[in-house]
Amino acid sequence: MGTYDDECLEVFLKKQSQLFRETVASNFEEAEAFLEDCMAVVCRNLEEVKELFEETGMDIAGMSDSEIEESSEVFALSGGRYLVVEG
Repeated sequence: MGTYDDECLEVFLKKQSQLFRETVASNFEEAEAFLEDCMAVVCRNLEEVKELFEETGMDIAGMSDSEIEESSEVFALSGGRYLVVEG
């Protein structure tokens, strides 16, 4: 696969309903194509997620770390990584 490892694709497939009302991908190939199309980002840690949100103009002032982690755009991965998908 390309930019996204198997864990990213698997987590997105399982949890895509937290961001989208309808299924946008049903297999790894569709998930990877969708994530590439919407320029999803894999962040190494929560600090990178915060930086990404600030760079894209999202107002996160006053949000706790847990609130950021619970944002519908944020998908937790192992090792403290996060997949961030713009809806």
